Amino acid sequence: MITISEEQLHLYISLFRGREDVYARRWEKAGKSGYTPAYKFDWNEYILHKAKGGNFQNFKNKEKIPLTKDIVKKHLLGAYFIGIYPLLEDNTSYFIAIDLDGKNWKLDCNRFFELFDILKIPAYVERSYSGEGCHIWVFFSDSFPAEKSRKIFLEFSKKVLDFSEYKKLFVL
Repeated sequence: MITISEEQLHLYISLFRGREDVYARRWEKAGKSGYTPAYKFDWNEYILHKAKGGNFQNFKNKEKIPLTKDIVKKHLLGAYFIGIYPLLEDNTSYFIAIDLDGKNWKLDCNRFFELFDILKIPAYVERSYSGEGCHIWVFFSDSFPAEKSRKIFLEFSKKVLDFSEYKKLFVL
C-alpha cells in the first residue's frame, strides 16, 4: 500500500503552490479528457436548471471547492487526478512548466536541459500522463511576475525549438 508522509506532502505543497480557493478535476468523456474547476452543487437542482435550457456556466448555485491537504494527498495516492491554478490573483506564480509533445519531445527536452545547465537553472522533468511527452518544471523561491516568466520562457523556446515548430506552437 502506498503511503504519503506529512513531510512528503509538505514538500509537494511547497513546490506546487498556486491558488488555494479552487483546484481542477480531471474528466474523461467519449474519448476526450481535460480539466475543469471543482465545484460543489446539488445535481438534482442542476438537472432541473439544464432542463429549462440552462448550462453549467450560467448555473448560479455552485461553489468552488478549495484545495486542501487532504485533496492533494488523495491526488498523490492516485485516488483521482487534480490540477492546480498557478496564476495567483496578483499575476505572479511560484513555478512555470513547459509541456512538450510530438515526435521530437525527447530531443526537445534534452535541448531545454542543455540550456538550463548552461544558465544554471534547476529544472525537473515529469513524463506526461499519456507517455507521449513530458513537462519540464522550474520552481521559483518567491512568487515571480507571470508576464516576465512567460516572456523569458518564450525566448528559451525560440532558442531551443526548431523555429518552424515554435511558430506552430505559439503563433495564432
